Amino acid sequence: MLRLLLIVLLSLCSLPALAQGSSLERFQTYVRTTQAASADFDQKVYDRTGKLVQESKGNFAFLRPGRFRWTYAKPNPQLIVGDGERVWVYDEDLKQVTVRRLARALGASPAALLAGAADIEKAFDLSDAGDKDGLAWVDAKPREKEAGFERVKLGLGTSGVEAMELVDHFGQTTKLKFSSIVRNPKLDGSEFRFTPPKGADVLGDK
Repeated sequence: MLRLLLIVLLSLCSLPALAQGSSLERFQTYVRTTQAASADFDQKVYDRTGKLVQESKGNFAFLRPGRFRWTYAKPNPQLIVGDGERVWVYDEDLKQVTVRRLARALGASPAALLAGAADIEKAFDLSDAGDKDGLAWVDAKPREKEAGFERVKLGLGTSGVEAMELVDHFGQTTKLKFSSIVRNPKLDGSEFRFTPPKGADVLGDK
């Protein structure tokens, strides 16, 4: 599954200080009040048996609607940039760029949580998922059967979304934890422009 699915993080991190209320109400408050954010992340991927199969670190920034920059620093450098019209995925090791139109790339994927705040509840069935590990959880299930994943779960702490779990149709679970979160930073927009490096192969919707 294209790593683009994990861009959902860009829309879920960095809630304002949480007010009283359900986890769903807290998420809805976030959607109304957060236009930009940046953070570091730790990501772990487990197979259906619970075995750790991949671990990575990186950072991101986003600016609504549809602009984001997602960088995997370790172990395999990769950059994902959404410029508002297209999504660019650059694999440094392969020297390959894949580009897709934003609407086509997002579709009913978790990334739609970033792209269109007004349409979130049209694309996802949102519900409270109880408390676990000291966090209040929100469950986001796609309404479309062809979404490519089963659900996204968001763990809300005192400072906002502190964890996320994404489960795909193959039973693979991706878990993320966030740190150094900055809500509504000043971004000049240059972070969300991408020019393919000289010599890189460019595939997709050019």
